Amino acid sequence: MLMQPKIKMKVVGSDRDVGEVANVIADPVAKTISHIVVRTGDRGQRVVPLDQIAEVSEDVHLRCSAVTVSGYPLLCRGDYTTVHQQEVAGLEARLDVEPGEILIPVPEGDRDIPRRGFFTKFTVAINAVLALPLAYPILKFLIHPMYGAYDNTWVKLARADQFSDVDAPRSYRFKKTLKEGYLERTFDKSHWAMKASPETLEAVYQGKDLEFRDKNGDVYWVNRRNVPYIVYSGKCPHLGCGYKWRSTKKYNMAFLCPCHLTIYNIAGSVLTGPAPRTLDVLPVRVTPGGDIETIDVEYKAGLVGRVRVI
Repeated sequence: MLMQPKIKMKVVGSDRDVGEVANVIADPVAKTISHIVVRTGDRGQRVVPLDQIAEVSEDVHLRCSAVTVSGYPLLCRGDYTTVHQQEVAGLEARLDVEPGEILIPVPEGDRDIPRRGFFTKFTVAINAVLALPLAYPILKFLIHPMYGAYDNTWVKLARADQFSDVDAPRSYRFKKTLKEGYLERTFDKSHWAMKASPETLEAVYQGKDLEFRDKNGDVYWVNRRNVPYIVYSGKCPHLGCGYKWRSTKKYNMAFLCPCHLTIYNIAGSVLTGPAPRTLDVLPVRVTPGGDIETIDVEYKAGLVGRVRVI
């Protein structure tokens, strides 16, 4: 039985080096690996069947040549999803891979839905445009509350005396009530909090206090760089996924987003992956009673700059 191919392993063809393993593709029904994705020298990603692997040691050795690999289809990322999006329980543990390494084919029928439904959606869109002049006064009245001031209410996360170790982040859950128009809904959220070492504080604040501003540009809170407590938003700045503090192969302990394999260090800086910015630092204060509190600020994902949405 072949050893498990891992991402970053060098791939060697029958004649020369080909590239490295970028991902593995699994059959979610059989729960076995069916293909590997090889990142070649021209940065293309080729989907190579598992039966072309002759041996897996420190490298992945193929039966075929580099020319044959270049003839395999390029990876179309839209045809695949992740284990977490498909919620295939136990697949990562069974295949002994890190979160985010496995891709799963999207069913053919689901891939065709956007094309089949194009004209239906187009017709709906035209009708919506025609109806907009009539609906606008009503919509304006209904959504007016959504354009009020941000909710800068302080939320209790933990007690300061719970932080006996430095640079040991923990996730804390809390209830969030969000008003959308004239409706309210309450749901669970979580942020990461820790007591930071002087080195981590310096890396986060770069020697400057951090100001938080409202819609008018006025400062409503300042994180002082000498306050040892830091709170990070629980959402990854890439696409808003949840992330974890865990051991990694290359960086020891780090923040890992399993959806797209962005890794951050203890100061929130991006070590590897597609995230466009560092982890979002939130307002933090210590009350006279010793509570660690934060304001549930949320920024738009996928941007280099921070644009507040909540």
